[in-house]
Formats: sequence, C-alpha cells, structure tokens
Amino acid sequence: MVLMQGRGSSQQWPGVGGEDGGTGPLGMLRAALLLISLPWGARGTASSSLSTAGGHTVPLTGGRYLSIGDGSVMEFEFPEESEGIIVISSQYPGQANRTVPSPMLRVTSLDTEVLTIKNLLDPREAPPTLIEERRDFCIKVSPAEDSPAPLSTDLAHFSENPILYLLLPLIFVNKCSFGCKVELEVLKGLMQSPQPMLLGLLGQFLVMPLYAFLMAKVFMLPKALALGLIITCSSPGGGGSYLFSLLLGGDVTLAISMTFISTVAATGFLPLSSAIYSHLLSIHETLHVPISKILGTLLFIAIPIAVGVLIKSKLPKFSQLLLQVIKPFSFVLLLGGLFLAYRMGVFILAGVRLPIVLVGITVPLVGLLVGYCLATCLKLPVAQRRTVSIEVGVQNSLLALAMLQLSLRRLQADYASQAPFIVALSGTSEMLALVIGHCIYSSLFPVS
Repeated sequence: MVLMQGRGSSQQWPGVGGEDGGTGPLGMLRAALLLISLPWGARGTASSSLSTAGGHTVPLTGGRYLSIGDGSVMEFEFPEESEGIIVISSQYPGQANRTVPSPMLRVTSLDTEVLTIKNLLDPREAPPTLIEERRDFCIKVSPAEDSPAPLSTDLAHFSENPILYLLLPLIFVNKCSFGCKVELEVLKGLMQSPQPMLLGLLGQFLVMPLYAFLMAKVFMLPKALALGLIITCSSPGGGGSYLFSLLLGGDVTLAISMTFISTVAATGFLPLSSAIYSHLLSIHETLHVPISKILGTLLFIAIPIAVGVLIKSKLPKFSQLLLQVIKPFSFVLLLGGLFLAYRMGVFILAGVRLPIVLVGITVPLVGLLVGYCLATCLKLPVAQRRTVSIEVGVQNSLLALAMLQLSLRRLQADYASQAPFIVALSGTSEMLALVIGHCIYSSLFPVS
C-alpha cells in the first residue's frame, strides 16, 4: 500500500505511452514501480530485459510479479495538495535462505516537485538488484476543487458585459429591421412544409455534437475541453445566422424561423446531448442548462421581429428606411461583436493549444457543409440551401458559455470556455470572409 501526495500542476509531464500531457488544469505524471532484491554487499546492475535474482536469471515480463490495484485501471487521479492511497502488491516468492533479506517493493516519483511517495523508503544503502520494473501506469494531478465560477467574473461572458448593454438598443433596432424582411406568406408555407427547419434540427443537435465528440477523441482533448466543444456544437443557431443569410442571398424568413425553433428545441436537446456525451466522456458533473438565458434569447428574437412585422404593415415608409440601412448597420454591429468577443476572451485564450484551435476552425466549416448537403438531398431552392447551411454552421456560443460557467468549477469552466470562444471567433471570421468573397463575386459577375 502506497501513500502518495499530489502537489502543484503548473508544468508539463509525460503521459501514458510517451504522449504529452496537458499544462495548466490537468497534468499527467508517471511513476516507476520496482521490485528489487538487496543482498548483503551485492552490487547488482539493472537491465532493461534481464535481471539477476537469487542467482537466477529472471526475464522481465512487464507485469509478471507486480500488480497495481485490481489491475483494471492504469491511470489514477489525485487533486493537488491532497493525499491518496494506491494498493500495490507483489507475487514474487520470498527467499528460503534467511541469511539474505527478502525482496522489497519500491515506488519512485519521477518528479518529486509534483508527486511525493511518502511511505516507501529504503534505509539500506546497498545497491539493489532489479527484479522487475513497471512504468505502464500514470498518476494525474488535477486542480483542487473550488467554488463554481460566478457569471459576473472577468470571463466576461459577454452577455453580462456593460458594453453589450450599450449596444442593446442598436441590436434591437437591427432586429426590427429584420422583422421588416419577414414574408408572412413564406412563414405560412414553412408551417405547412417544415422540412428545412427539421433539417436544421437534425444537423444542429445530432450531427454536430457527434462531430465534436469524434474530434475530441481524435485529438485526445482533455475532458473539460471536450465537454466545452460538445456543448458548443449542441447549441442552437446564433443570432448572427439570419444576418449572414441576408448578406449571402439566403431566405431571411426561414433563417429567423429556424433560429427561433432551434432555440426552443434547445431546452430539451441541449441537456439530452450534454448528458449523453458527458456519460461517454466519464464526466460526472451536474450540468445546468441556462433556461433563463434561453428564454431571454427567445424574447429578444420574438419581440423586435414582431415589432418589425408590425412596422411593415402599418408604417411602410419607415419600413423602407429600415430596409435601406439594414446591411451596413448589421455589418458594423458584426465587426463590433467580433472585436468585443476577442477582447473578452483574451485571458482565456492566452494558454490555448493547437489541437483545440484546429478543431474550432473546422466546426463552422463542417456545419456549413453538413447543412448544405442535407438541404441538397431534399432538393430545396438555392436560397433555402444557403440558409440551412448557415443555421447549422453558426452556433449560439453565448449559451454554451453560460452552461459551462453554471456547471463546472472555476478552473475547469475557464478552461472549457476556450472551445466556445474559438468556435465563435472562427465562425464569425470565416463567415465574414464568405460575405466579402460573395460581394466581390457578385460585383464581378452580376446576375442579369
């Protein structure tokens, strides 16, 4: 039985099989387990394949004598500044000749700054003869538990940032302008034939979370980061999706309808998807769905859109004025939102690593491709194909941020929040590039 003490986790340690462990929130450390013999006055020499024990040559078999725990796991986890016990046993036979001591067991920490072995010390100074050594297990030192992160921290959850509140009146006016674009006849047609909206739900809540889970496995992302990515990809369409539908020649009425329907559906699908993949990732945290933020999002869609529809029917001249400024006004707000998101995510993204960046860049692109392929399979009109594609490819990262901050401990929440920030920044940047490319193409090859 070995008593081990975990310390800090601020540096990088080797992982299982020679892979690199993470830095920061979770580190991985190997320890060496040795079965040794200490004959009086002997000077044994350790060998990687053969060792001498009691005058006989014994081959090392990587687990012939030594067993760790019940043998079912080779990975153990300790919070930092804590102590824990691992049961280690040896099946090596004792010496019949009592003139020499029996073999003894030794556990060695490969980094004493991180892990201390407290109760296996060798008081004898005679050089040992190695019988067997095992290095095929690892010990993780994880951050100590702390209190859940409040939503008003410097994470700047930017739904809580005062700068955003200054922009809310402008955003409200902009959404009213989109209400002026709604065609009631098109809306009635969507109620009768909801295939485009069903395709959006299929892509958003089934295909995209599965893609996130597969990428987390392929890139071996830490659990917290993998959960952040999956929750982000399980989120409904973002508010900017109908802006991009407008700028890229999509169906604005369909875009607004899909965003509203997917946000309603998120109250059920988001916790279901999160629970399934949390189980697959062996994460046992209680996940809290931000229902209040979902309801707030629904109201912030429905009220200004309804006002815009009313303006269109009652004040047609004012409606035309709003329609004239909708594109430049939206573009300015989009750039402002991108800048605000970057400023608020700087401290979280400071320690970001390449794998999550690569995955985050692909998420919007894969969503666009999945949505367009699904819409093409049903032979939808081109404008609707573009809209379905955009709705699947643009996620509401604010909901993902809120859910992570409500559900995880402070350090884990900040670490997991890298995923929604990277996906949001990548998605907005990629959509802006598409908009610019579309504008250039339209100016060079105008539709007659």
